[in-house]
Amino acid sequence: MVKKLQKSTAAAQAAGAQIQSTVKDSAQQIWQAGLEAFNRAQAEGAKAIESLVKESSSIQRKTQAAAEEKLSEASSKVSTIATDISSKASGKWDKLENIFEERVAKALNSLGVPSAKDVNALIARIDELNKVVQKLAAKSGLETKSEAKAAAPQAAKKAAPKKAAPKKAAVKSAPTEPAAQAE
Repeated sequence: MVKKLQKSTAAAQAAGAQIQSTVKDSAQQIWQAGLEAFNRAQAEGAKAIESLVKESSSIQRKTQAAAEEKLSEASSKVSTIATDISSKASGKWDKLENIFEERVAKALNSLGVPSAKDVNALIARIDELNKVVQKLAAKSGLETKSEAKAAAPQAAKKAAPKKAAPKKAAVKSAPTEPAAQAE
């Protein structure tokens, strides 16, 4: 019986050793499977992160391109609006300037200050009178230019009207008056 017992204990020990070996092998396989899963997760995680980085870069480029497009559209619209406002403002300034010039001209005219047109008309009239004086001087026998120049201001003073109130009428009638005096 001892031998039986020894056999049964030896068989139990062998069975225990076999179970222990099986459990140990199973634990080892579970451990290795866990390590393999961890390695795969680590490798695939890096790949997943790389793909996310690539995808986010692509999205960023697309977003940036869309933003630049919208910015250029907004810039062109603002530029167009600014041009329109500028042209309208310059038109208003031109109108305001014309109104101001007209009012200043009226005020100066009411004070008796001659306008640029009046001065130019007087210059033209003086030129015509100088020509008439030179013709008269040539007819009367004044030979030298200095004598004709000396006679011109005196003739201009005699022919010039005393008051320039009807300026336009005086300018229009100027060519006929010296011709009448010359005859």
